[in-house]
Amino acid sequence: MKKKFAIFLIVLLTAATLLTACKSNEKASSNEKDGELEAYEITWYTIGTPQKDVDKVFEEVSKYTKEKINTTVKLKQIDWGDYDQKMQVMIASGESFDIAYTAGGNYVLNAQKGAFKGLNQLLDSHGKELKAALDPAFLEGAKIDGELYGIPSNKEVGQQSVYVFNKNLVDKYNMDVTSVKSLQDLKPLLKTVKENEPNFTPIATFKPYLPFDYVLEDEMPFAFPIDGETDKVVNIYESDIMMETLKTMHEYYKAGYIKADAATSTDPWPLEVENWFVRKEMYQPTAELLWSRSAGYDVLVQPMHDPITFNNSVTGAIQAISATSKNPERAMMFLNLLNTDPYLRNLVDKGIKDIHYEEVDNGKIKDLPARVENYNMPSYSLGNHFILKLYENDPEDKWEQFKSFNDASSPAPTLGFYFDTTPVRTEIAAIANVSQEFAPALLTGSVDPEEFLPKANQKLKEAGLDKVLKEIQKQYDEWKKNIK
Repeated sequence: MKKKFAIFLIVLLTAATLLTACKSNEKASSNEKDGELEAYEITWYTIGTPQKDVDKVFEEVSKYTKEKINTTVKLKQIDWGDYDQKMQVMIASGESFDIAYTAGGNYVLNAQKGAFKGLNQLLDSHGKELKAALDPAFLEGAKIDGELYGIPSNKEVGQQSVYVFNKNLVDKYNMDVTSVKSLQDLKPLLKTVKENEPNFTPIATFKPYLPFDYVLEDEMPFAFPIDGETDKVVNIYESDIMMETLKTMHEYYKAGYIKADAATSTDPWPLEVENWFVRKEMYQPTAELLWSRSAGYDVLVQPMHDPITFNNSVTGAIQAISATSKNPERAMMFLNLLNTDPYLRNLVDKGIKDIHYEEVDNGKIKDLPARVENYNMPSYSLGNHFILKLYENDPEDKWEQFKSFNDASSPAPTLGFYFDTTPVRTEIAAIANVSQEFAPALLTGSVDPEEFLPKANQKLKEAGLDKVLKEIQKQYDEWKKNIK
């Protein structure tokens, strides 16, 4: 969590460097020579544990893209815990690259600071098939002041927080997880695990679900309520639901259901390590099959709420073209191909047929050991899901389920509203520091909220909270007026 806030501050405070770096690279790219595309190599940064077979797979990718658009592709993976910070250093230094994975607040802030290239014209000129293939909610929802700065992964458009349970323990103790409707409902299940399974931690560290539509990062205090007065920004740390939730988390912490070092731990709780009972994840249709496949044992899911389309869900996985790219047109051509060509999309995602996966009945696939061990890529981050091959245990109507899920997702209060932090950047930086001081301990239940919430709120006010709330409300009201 500390690293996350450090990254947030880096993004806020490097605007001048970004703009200078971007302007220094504003040169017309050469796409054609004598009517033919010139050869070009794309540098693509993405998130995930670096895989042993990336170079082997992308040798095949480059053979295909060379034939299609005279382009080769160099994929560079940066591990989960390091990705955001390393990308911010690269962006601030003006390093030249073509495409990078980004998401959520980092996407918005970097776009606002000039790190990413505006794509409206490029999409129309070099991405027409891509534009037709993606759900319009993604393309419209990811626009900032009318301009698109990245290509979202075409997948679930809404977010649905779910509890994920280790099915082995659920079955062993005959638990009814369908009865879990709230954080408090977990209590008897956690008690059973704690008393009988010394090798398991009842809760894999998570931040509790709270019914808010966050303006910035979800540990920052600014948000609009999902229910009730949804047009008024509030300080979440002054809300009744926050106090009630944090009391429950602290009760669980004192009972030993949460690890003692939860506030400072960087443990990612990998699924394949079976040492947890319940965790919180974001759901997509049939995700339990994907998680079970990744874990090597079965899991169960229980929703916390109906799906909601947030800014973070339409910007949850984006490929942005860098403002420093020497050939943004070619980068868009590659993204167009990646998101519309089933062969390329599956090659990037699943690896090489008969090496990393094999086909079974009806064109479905199953992973071979080489994929699990050497090319286990994060599918969500790589592009259009709707042209991916189905696994052997996937339902035939998987993508129809996704479409139904998307149709059922309701818009959050601020969908399409992106706060410009410029007028209050100093205050936000100070507030981020306060949040970094208090949020990790509070949200993991590590401290008593009745003692620490008042201290946090006092420091937030001293850091300029009220000024920021006023500026958010002003911008939101103006945005709301303009979209009607």
